[in-house]
Amino acid sequence: MIDAAVPVTQSAVEQFTERYLRSIGCSIERNEDCWVVSVPDETDTEISHGRHTLIRGGNTQEDDSTKRIHPESAFFQRLLREAGERSPTGKLSIEDDSDVKIPEWIQNGAVEVQNAQFTPYYDRTAVVVLFRLGIETVSEYQQEFLRAVAVDTRSEEHLPRLEGSFLELTSIGSDAVSGGDAQLTKAEAQPLLDLARELVLDGIQDRLDEIHREASRAADSEVEDYRQLQEHRIQELQKEHSNLLSKISDLSGQINTEDEESRVQALRERKGLKSEYEELDETLNELRERRDRGFPERQREIRERHSLDVNVTPLTLTEIEYERGEVDFNITDGSISRTITIGYGNGVGVTDPIRCSSCDQELTKRNPLQTISNRLECHNCTKRRRDNDSLSHS
Repeated sequence: MIDAAVPVTQSAVEQFTERYLRSIGCSIERNEDCWVVSVPDETDTEISHGRHTLIRGGNTQEDDSTKRIHPESAFFQRLLREAGERSPTGKLSIEDDSDVKIPEWIQNGAVEVQNAQFTPYYDRTAVVVLFRLGIETVSEYQQEFLRAVAVDTRSEEHLPRLEGSFLELTSIGSDAVSGGDAQLTKAEAQPLLDLARELVLDGIQDRLDEIHREASRAADSEVEDYRQLQEHRIQELQKEHSNLLSKISDLSGQINTEDEESRVQALRERKGLKSEYEELDETLNELRERRDRGFPERQREIRERHSLDVNVTPLTLTEIEYERGEVDFNITDGSISRTITIGYGNGVGVTDPIRCSSCDQELTKRNPLQTISNRLECHNCTKRRRDNDSLSHS
């Protein structure tokens, strides 16, 4: 999956805030460092009615009369949530994407595209689900980000390029959007939503694994700190244990040698010390036993506390109508030209994998099309052939 993260910059935050507030009927007086927002009584919003002062950026302290607008501010997050709840579903059409997307396995290769002609054959429908992802552990600051996932409604094919097209279409400032109401029923949308959720989790699995490893290292460190602390405690108790034993032994000696009054006093003291010794002995044995078992209860508690908390929340579901057909790439390699016909979707890009005629490996960004002199040949095969030719002539 491509990284379809929505860039949340300060300028994008301010554009979204102004656009959304005006869309619900608020007026804004813009100054250099702050905005004064008036929210009419009839406006349906969670924001309290009246006038508010919005401070741009995050360096100013917030109070009852002012709100800050920046990517992490509570006010902006509330606007995002309210906007998502207000329009959780919708419909967009990619009606005319006249610029055919040249695949990276051609862009990075040695051949040139003279022209490209897309011929649509039929209309298809996809859904794009925008998710908010939250990842939190006790040792990691909570990370929240957005991901868009596109899935064809009929074939359930994952359409990564359509995710980028969707974000471009819906970006702030874009006017290339024709909207409408989504036609999918809840029963039709649910399996697509489940599939999109699986895809978004698959797409961040490497990141989750990395965070999990960091959390495990933090938990291991905490377990080791606890083990060392308990080892130190055992040593202290052993020393105290030995001292008590010496005192009891000394008192036993006094009992056999002193007069009656002293013996009675010594017996009384020895009884108290014996009781203390027995309690200490029990504590020490229990601690040693827990140490020998590796402090399992404490380890479980620490590792549960360091476990990952991953929340995947769908914010919006958008139905996308796009055209699917074939594209003809007329490509040249020096004086040689050839036309390649490939499956293509408007806004989706090339849909069919193309393979090297020599090694049958799929052409990719890292192993692009290198020559068409005899047939379609990848970079690796061309390089290997040239290396062999050099060796045979040396």
